[in-house]
Amino acid sequence: MDIKTLELFARYNSITNNKMNEIILGLSAEQWEKEFRGYFNSIKSLCNHIHISDFTWLKRFSALRKFEYIDDVFFQKTINFSEMIIGTIQNYSGIRDELDKKINVFVGEVRNEDLEIKLKYVDSHGKEYERNFGGLILHMFNHETHHRGMISIYLEEMGIANDYSNLMGIL
Repeated sequence: MDIKTLELFARYNSITNNKMNEIILGLSAEQWEKEFRGYFNSIKSLCNHIHISDFTWLKRFSALRKFEYIDDVFFQKTINFSEMIIGTIQNYSGIRDELDKKINVFVGEVRNEDLEIKLKYVDSHGKEYERNFGGLILHMFNHETHHRGMISIYLEEMGIANDYSNLMGIL
């Protein structure tokens, strides 16, 4: 694990979210909320989950030390995983872009020595953990990739072409 890997994943994350958002911005309200058989049963619910998860991880990461990305009102609130914080596709696209910018600033502030530190945090069920900070950052990016894959499947089920998630395109 090194800073260059995190920078690659942060860049990939932003580019891929932008490409995905270009596709989902073309969805109708019915397609945005269309129910599928997954645990997160719509593109809207998946996007909501990804957003809340990333937001929550960035707040947890701020417990390691002082980071500049955390010093504004964006992170002063707490979001519960059961909340539906996004409404329309346009609303989601805007807040996703803002969050991706925060992730990129965060990654720019991570130091090599941070990567091996154990971060203590509490999950959404109140359970305490102590895990490798660098590994947790990779987990956040991997979590997004997993759920963007689910969105891709939902888009395919609706007959909507999508090829937004290829890492090879940014190497």
